[in-house]
Amino acid sequence: MPPSLALFLWLVLLLALLRFDPARNRGISLGLWVPVIWMFIAGSRLPAQWLSGQVGAPTMAAEAMEEGDPLNRAVYFALILLAIGILISRSFKWGEFFARNLALTAFLSFALLSVLWSDFPDVAFKRWFRDLGNYLMILVVLSDPLPLEAVRTLLRRLCFLLVPLSVLLVKYYPQDAMHYGLYTGVPEYVGAATSKNMLGVACMISGLFLFWDTMTRWADRKERQTRRIILVNVALIAMTLWLLNLSSSETSRVCLVLGCLVIAAAHSKAAKRHPALVKVSIPLGICLYLILAFGFGIDVNAAIAAAVGRDPTLTGRTVIWNAVLSTHTNPLLGAGYESFWLGPRLFKVWRQTGAGINEAHNGYLEVYLNQGFIGLFLLGGFLIASYRTICRRLTPFSSFASLTLALWTILPFYNVTEAAFKGQLIFVVFLLGAIVVPRAPRVRGVSAAEGSSFEESPPELREAVTA
Repeated sequence: MPPSLALFLWLVLLLALLRFDPARNRGISLGLWVPVIWMFIAGSRLPAQWLSGQVGAPTMAAEAMEEGDPLNRAVYFALILLAIGILISRSFKWGEFFARNLALTAFLSFALLSVLWSDFPDVAFKRWFRDLGNYLMILVVLSDPLPLEAVRTLLRRLCFLLVPLSVLLVKYYPQDAMHYGLYTGVPEYVGAATSKNMLGVACMISGLFLFWDTMTRWADRKERQTRRIILVNVALIAMTLWLLNLSSSETSRVCLVLGCLVIAAAHSKAAKRHPALVKVSIPLGICLYLILAFGFGIDVNAAIAAAVGRDPTLTGRTVIWNAVLSTHTNPLLGAGYESFWLGPRLFKVWRQTGAGINEAHNGYLEVYLNQGFIGLFLLGGFLIASYRTICRRLTPFSSFASLTLALWTILPFYNVTEAAFKGQLIFVVFLLGAIVVPRAPRVRGVSAAEGSSFEESPPELREAVTA
């Protein structure tokens, strides 16, 4: 099939999925397209990269990393303004939001404060403002009068956009869907993303959502509309697994399996009778990992890498970790928000690693380099607070909590080998369940479910709201 014809058929398929999707909810606000576009960019490529046809994440000049691209800044700024406008139109209760998210407020406030001791304060502030957009997009979703349906629609549209597009590029535009590994030099499939790890994250998020969506609808599978939804899910799951296999992202594979196990466990009869079993077992698992890694000196990461047939040095990551730690940043305050990979430090790390990298490939180390131990402490506080929020929602009457619990579970492990606390798709999706929002306004005389609890309303109430 000629690539141009394949591109046309993909566009027709995309429009058909968006228009005739059996899971489509007509009560969802058009404003939801703003976070959809934002998260599509987070999961694929920057606007300038799409226009230039640039594949992968090539080595960039230090000046370009500091200045950024005007087109990308304009698109981000426009989306942020639209998000703020939507929240203002909904009379969003900012004071109540900050009061109910003290840990997140402290984390973001310290990040803003760290701009003051950055060697590049103007660049640091621009990056802080850009990353603030991640949280604004989540507020647009959660402040929708139908928050649960808005989350479903958001993630479903992301699957429609990212998965078939990646399949199209891999099959018919390989020159735009692959590049050569930084350390291995072998061809790597990136699909619609810029690296194999980003493609792996997109597949992991899609697989988790589709698995969760299918499980929550399985009880109603005899209904005609539900059968159609499940068939669409199965087709997308097949494409997702094919892409995940091509990506060779073992971290995403392991995390997808772990996340699906958590979802299945949360929906089991035992968990519904005794939710505390699931709530306690996950922190115990993390504590066991920490005890083995730091108490007994067992290199758990290397063992897992060897078990899945990967390099025990995690493909050069240990070299990167040693190089960045040798720069001796301020251990308490760090280098300032998103400022480590700028100036002389950048060149020093490039010389030691022999590669033009711009991340530490470890989320905790990345936060430490930019915001020191204080930033790590505040991040830990936010993760603990978000876990308590998710556990409060984990009841037999709420299914969304199982998805967010799975995302919370894989996030700490994923950040051992990747830096995902600075705006990657997995972190932005995680925020959907980690943030508490004020009560949504009334819709046509019916009080919508509170966005912070995601309590699923009965079908008759949902029909009344969306009529």
